[in-house]
Amino acid sequence: MYDIAIIGSGIVGLAHALMAVRRGLRPVVIERQAAPIGASIRNFGFVTVTGQGETDTWRRARRSRDIWADIAPQAGIEIVQRGLLVTAQRPEAMQVLEAFAAHEMGAACHLLTPQAVRETYTGIGPALEGALYSPHELRVESRTAIPRLVQWLAQNGVTFRFETAALTVDGTDVVTPQGRVRSDAVIVCPGDDLTQLYPDLYARQGVTRSQLHMMRLAAPGFDLVCPRMSDLSLVRYRGYAERPESATLSAVLEREQKAHLDKGVHLIVTQSADGSLIVGDSHHYGRAPEPFYDVTVEALILEEFQRVLGIEPLPVIERWLGTYASASEDLMRLSPSERVRLVVVTSGTGASTSFGIAEETFNDLYGKDPSHDH
Repeated sequence: MYDIAIIGSGIVGLAHALMAVRRGLRPVVIERQAAPIGASIRNFGFVTVTGQGETDTWRRARRSRDIWADIAPQAGIEIVQRGLLVTAQRPEAMQVLEAFAAHEMGAACHLLTPQAVRETYTGIGPALEGALYSPHELRVESRTAIPRLVQWLAQNGVTFRFETAALTVDGTDVVTPQGRVRSDAVIVCPGDDLTQLYPDLYARQGVTRSQLHMMRLAAPGFDLVCPRMSDLSLVRYRGYAERPESATLSAVLEREQKAHLDKGVHLIVTQSADGSLIVGDSHHYGRAPEPFYDVTVEALILEEFQRVLGIEPLPVIERWLGTYASASEDLMRLSPSERVRLVVVTSGTGASTSFGIAEETFNDLYGKDPSHDH
């Protein structure tokens, strides 16, 4: 018998396991795979605060960033980068950044002139109107951070049952092929598995899947200093896109980079400890996206890479497809019954917001925890 059963060992499930431990509860995590292999290890590991949707998502990202910073050294997880540089290739993009910097969400961010950018950073393309620097972000290496987080949680009171499929939830019991897992409450965190548990709720919320192209490039021979974004990011991230000035930029991009917009391409470049670069991404929506890597999409991403960093694309070391649940809102959190919660990040912001989301879920189930009052 457990205090709480958590279905899914992606970052959303792991965040809820952490909150259970912090509450002094006995959690079990049930995962159908032998290890986490989904969206949580296929992403940038980039805890993005600046540019998140106003109010809830932005607040959750700030809280999650603080929790990542707290637990990473305890779990032996390296924080490989901090901060974010958003460069503007067009005057219209710079206007969006200026509007964002003047907003509450731009607090502690700094606008930089083209000269200041070039004096501080290597790898800057010829088209540059300025930039916004944010100090709020941090980045971990997903493929190592998630397994280390699992190991650390297991050492601190979390029971993991891998290769165990959750067939159904019966009351607060989880029915598996190996038998029932009994608990007092259940949190279902199935990622983009839209058919196994509560498919009617996914359908009612209009949830689909988003697939993205990502790659690792050889080391460029210089320190990127912090992750980079570009003009295309300003029409995808809600914190920027919701500024009125973004409408003008969107119109310009529709004329000049329609192929990129049609494939959902925007640029994120991060750097690993070995100097290699993680580069992406794209967005392709559907209940069953094709499992084939499209090199024409890769070419669009690398075209933007060259435009923004001003260097020839480097050799591709690895390629992969990511996938996550997607809907019009950033989060789907529902209560199928009194002691069961279904929690799905539907915006690709799991690494950035899951710890903040998990705190809210436990406040809902158990009441606010005064020992973690912030």
